[in-house]
Amino acid sequence: MTPSPNGPNGGARDPATGRFQPGWKGGPGNPYAKKVAALRSALIGALAPKDMAAIVKALIAKAKEGDVPAIRELLDRTLGKPQEADLIERIEQLENDLKERIEHEQA
Repeated sequence: MTPSPNGPNGGARDPATGRFQPGWKGGPGNPYAKKVAALRSALIGALAPKDMAAIVKALIAKAKEGDVPAIRELLDRTLGKPQEADLIERIEQLENDLKERIEHEQA
């Protein structure tokens, strides 16, 4: 089925492979990316290492007082966000299935 020139892809994709055709300029991108980059740069420029140390110490103090959002933020930033056990089990199952498939094809 050939994509319509008026369709969602505007005929930009090759009908046989689905790949973008040569000369395709792509989408407009994120309209806020430049502004976010400028704000991030300003924040980093204004934040001195001693300020960051004071902020982290305040976060640690709140976590020690039992502030759950502070505890969560501190643990997420230092240990990483917890992964769903179900996700890990599914990945392990997929790995086992793939290993069995490879062994079966080699036999």
